[in-house]
This record gives sequence, structure tokens and C-alpha cells, in this order.
Amino acid sequence: MAEIKEYLKAAEEKMEQSLLFLDDALARIRAGKANVRILDGVRVDYYGSVVPLSNVATITTPDAHTIAIQPWEKKLIPEIEKAIMASEVGITPENNGEIIRLGIPPLTEERRKTLVKQTRAEGEDAKISIRNARRDAIDGLKKEIKNGLAEDAEKDAEAEVQKIHDKFIKKVEDILAAKEKEVMTV
Repeated sequence: MAEIKEYLKAAEEKMEQSLLFLDDALARIRAGKANVRILDGVRVDYYGSVVPLSNVATITTPDAHTIAIQPWEKKLIPEIEKAIMASEVGITPENNGEIIRLGIPPLTEERRKTLVKQTRAEGEDAKISIRNARRDAIDGLKKEIKNGLAEDAEKDAEAEVQKIHDKFIKKVEDILAAKEKEVMTV
């Protein structure tokens, strides 16, 4: 019986990780309004090491269409601008010698549709990961039959794994629907 709980717990943990990864991936998709998480992937050269932008500057959103980056050292402004230009953010930084500003342009209809496709692709990756966790749990349970687990208990455990799977797939669908609505809202 303990083996069943271990497989269920492991499957649920993997599925939870898939949701967290999806949430992180969707946060980087720009939906037409300022969100500091779109800069999470930006790395800056800081005294010979490459560090996340948030480690060398304060990042804020003064309004819905602007991200302000206040470097802790003024001499980092060119490095930060270079890192933003090299990243996949797709926004040209502007600086006044003190603060770097990123103006978030309104999205075109075509760009919104592209972002929805990207959102769906991220969602499909999360679903695949959840399905793989389900498959791993079921395979493990089938192996336990050889170690003396009753077939009835294994079938019940499979049904429980399926319930957990369905719950997480529903969460992914809900997250995707919310993100698509956010992206398509003008």
C-alpha cells in the first residue's frame, strides 16, 4: 500500500512542477501591458559574470505601458541595454542617463494571434509532461504487481492516477483560457 502512495505522490509532484513551469513560461509572453516578468530571461554581464537583470537593477512598472529599470550602478546602463537588445523581449530600451525605460507597444491583431499560438504550444508541452507523469506512475504500478501487489489495488491506483491527471489537465486548460483572454483583450 505504501508503494501506491509513493507513485501517486511522485506523479502529483511531477504534474505540479509542470504547472509551475507553464506559469513561468506564460509569464514571459507579453500581453500588451507592462509585466516585469518578461525580463526574467534577460542576463547582464556584471564584472565578468552573467547574472539576471533583477540582480543588478530595480525593475518597476510606473504605468500599464512602461517598465522602468533603475540600475544600481550607472555604468551598467550600456550593459543592460545591450542585454535587452540581445534578448527575445523585442523592445528597444530608452535611457536618460539614470533610468532605462521600456515602452510596451500595443499589440496588433496578428501579433495577438501569434502569442495565442505560442500560449497554446506552451500549454500542450505542459499537458505532455502531465501525461508522461501519469504514464510513469501507471508503469510503476504495473511493475508492483510482479512484486506482489494485488491487481484490484493496482486498478484502483490507476483510477486515482487518472483522477489526478484529469485535475491537472483541467488546471492547464483554465490557465490557458485566462492567458488567451488576457492576450486577446485590447
